[in-house]
Amino acid sequence: MDDRFAPQPIARWYSAAAIVSLCFMLVGCVGYLLEVTADPASLPLDQRTVHEAQPLWLISANAVAVWAGAAGALLLVLRRKLAETLLLVSMIAVAIWLAGLLLAPHLRDLISTGDIVVAVVVTVITWTIYWFARHSRQRGWLK
Repeated sequence: MDDRFAPQPIARWYSAAAIVSLCFMLVGCVGYLLEVTADPASLPLDQRTVHEAQPLWLISANAVAVWAGAAGALLLVLRRKLAETLLLVSMIAVAIWLAGLLLAPHLRDLISTGDIVVAVVVTVITWTIYWFARHSRQRGWLK
């Protein structure tokens, strides 16, 4: 019989990992708010060009990613099963956002390699947080 997914006592590191996940998602929310409230006239020319080149669907995917991620991470801290679903929504939105950055030619040509690296790292961390939520549900740690 396979015990991997049998309910297990909650790990000692669970709370720390859930709080770090919430902090990461909240940083994303702050970044989103700074981006959408920025006055394009106050930005350097290269940043203004990137800011203005972003299509609404890309900004919307970013919004869904950060807000669903923050809500999911908060529910992870509170040990609720809905966390997994919200973090899956966040992961899908992050994947759409990353694809938009890489596939929209007018935007791809404007962003730097560093921006792409950051986007890939954000995607990997978001996937890891989703995996953590899924793992936690499978172990019976979420109510």
